[in-house]
Amino acid sequence: MIELRNIEKSFDDKSVIADVSAVMKPGQCNLIIGASGSGKTVLMKCMVGLFEPDKGHVLYDGQDFTAMNNDEKTEIRKEIGMLFQGSALFDSLTVEQNIMFPLNMFTKWPIKKKLDRVNEVLARVNLVDTNKKYPGELSGGMKKRVGIARAIVLNPKYLFCDEPNSGLDPQTSLVIDHLIKEITLEYNIITVVNTHDMNSVMEIGNYILYMYKGKKEWEGNNREIIFSKNQRLNDFIFASEFLKDAKDMRMLEEKGKIANERDMDELLDKDSPTLIPPADTE
Repeated sequence: MIELRNIEKSFDDKSVIADVSAVMKPGQCNLIIGASGSGKTVLMKCMVGLFEPDKGHVLYDGQDFTAMNNDEKTEIRKEIGMLFQGSALFDSLTVEQNIMFPLNMFTKWPIKKKLDRVNEVLARVNLVDTNKKYPGELSGGMKKRVGIARAIVLNPKYLFCDEPNSGLDPQTSLVIDHLIKEITLEYNIITVVNTHDMNSVMEIGNYILYMYKGKKEWEGNNREIIFSKNQRLNDFIFASEFLKDAKDMRMLEEKGKIANERDMDELLDKDSPTLIPPADTE
């Protein structure tokens, strides 16, 4: 579990994060959303230690990351995988070399073990036999998948994704969303996604933290967001008339599902046999 307790961060006396608290659990895709300038990127950087919060605490499985020394933080960072915006691959290195980079940095494994692990994660992201290709030979979606492979090569407990669908077409974005969700469930890791992509919100948002001007404006999941009456959230998520209509349709669908579930529960109650206690015998 990652826990944020009353995080505050300012730059030049300008408040960017103001008293933000949240709990992010394993096996979930935890999304941080908000308009540009809302503080979501700064919040993520505070979580991974790129920025030091002015106040508050970041806890990894009960360990106070903000109170650790550099060596202790390094141990936590070994358990963190990071998918950067734009993938951030090294253009002069092959796919194999890019994925092996964290293994070279943090392990003393023999080369065969490293290669086996590289091939394992390449297979997991459906990029078998791309070892010797260079980033310039890959499509945008393939680069993202190489970035994911590199992020999970050390078997992290925590996966951070910064705008994973940036620059991708809608269909490829869905592929990346589904892959992130599958990996999160398969390895039971804590995935934190910083995104502007509303498709991601609706597809994989097990927990959603909506930031507005540095504050936590709303939190919930992708089903609850449909029924939210928070006007700022609705104006951000469902900005166009088309999306507002889509929200209304989705609300009707969800209400129908709830009604059907209630009807089924009532039917099961009626069909359940009544257990009559045996008569007392002398």
